[in-house]
Amino acid sequence: MEFDLSWVLLGLPLAFVLGWLASRLDLRQIRLENRQAPKAYFKGLNYLLNEQQDQAIDAFIEAVQNDPDTSELHFALGNLFRRRGEFERAVRVHQHLLSRADISQADRHRAQHALALDYLKAGLLDHAETALLKLEGTPFEAQARLALLANYERSRDWPQAALMAEKLESDAQGSFAPRLAHYLCEQAAGQVAQGQPAAALELLQRAISKAPEAARSRLDLAQLQAQMGHAGEAWHTLMQALDSTPAAIPLIVRPLADLALRSDHAAPTLARLQALYTEQASLDVLEAIVTLSNADPAAQNSARDWYAHHLEKEPSLVAATRWIAGEKLEHEQFHPQVQRALDHAIKPLLRYRCAACGFEATQHFWQCPGCQAWDSYPARRVEEL
Repeated sequence: MEFDLSWVLLGLPLAFVLGWLASRLDLRQIRLENRQAPKAYFKGLNYLLNEQQDQAIDAFIEAVQNDPDTSELHFALGNLFRRRGEFERAVRVHQHLLSRADISQADRHRAQHALALDYLKAGLLDHAETALLKLEGTPFEAQARLALLANYERSRDWPQAALMAEKLESDAQGSFAPRLAHYLCEQAAGQVAQGQPAAALELLQRAISKAPEAARSRLDLAQLQAQMGHAGEAWHTLMQALDSTPAAIPLIVRPLADLALRSDHAAPTLARLQALYTEQASLDVLEAIVTLSNADPAAQNSARDWYAHHLEKEPSLVAATRWIAGEKLEHEQFHPQVQRALDHAIKPLLRYRCAACGFEATQHFWQCPGCQAWDSYPARRVEEL
């Protein structure tokens, strides 16, 4: 059988035409896909700018389905899931990125950091710690260490927090001496709870040497010394604190007055407090002066006169309430009711307020329970702010 060349001549143009048509169809499909992916992306961006997160997520999911290899879309989608509190979905997105072998090293580090943030927001502190430790030696190292520090604080792992703070300080990320002093004080409190006062004393002395201007370490040291029966040493510790931490004087004077009475140092303490009050009037200094004055029966009248003296210097509902409590009113039968009303009215004025978030409390906190900021509570009461 002879081969007919005419079929070859007819087939070549036909193959060319079919190939041309196939290429045009492929190009059309590629163009269509390229149009769809940016359209979905920009639609999601528009929703995001208008704070329509549900619609933005739907648009980004559509864009990821059209172009699953685009890492930026995955990052945008994961961040949206985290902001909405859908932490499991955010974790899956970032774990998918980490499982891919085709992403760059920079994107891999970025995905690892995003995964750690997912765990932190979800409250999975152990998983967050593991994820953050993998960022050592990456461009996210400083951010990871700060997050680890906050993580150790939340889990109350004070030794690890102290080690991380020292690393940050050695890397010139700022001064962490006040925080280190707090961590040492927290460890000292743990030693006291375990019945190890000697170890607690050592930790508090380290805290004082680390941050001499911090008030908490001296206050905690004085409290521990008093618990061990050394009221005189505790009194000396607080007297030194008046000079080293003047901003914390309102916090120091109350326990100082109590220790002065227990250690027979009432007279020099009263003189010192009167001098401090003359320099700067304070409700807590005023109360400490009254406490010491009331201990001397001969000074009962002068103790109440301090409240009147304070009212001459500045208006104070707290001082007025204290003064009225010892006054004889014209209609004395109504005195208890009036006093209860005044005592109720001054309760909010005696609180402490966080300067960072405004959280108010009846006691002074070294770390705000609301925003977790350290040393954000001024030593003065709300009425004096």
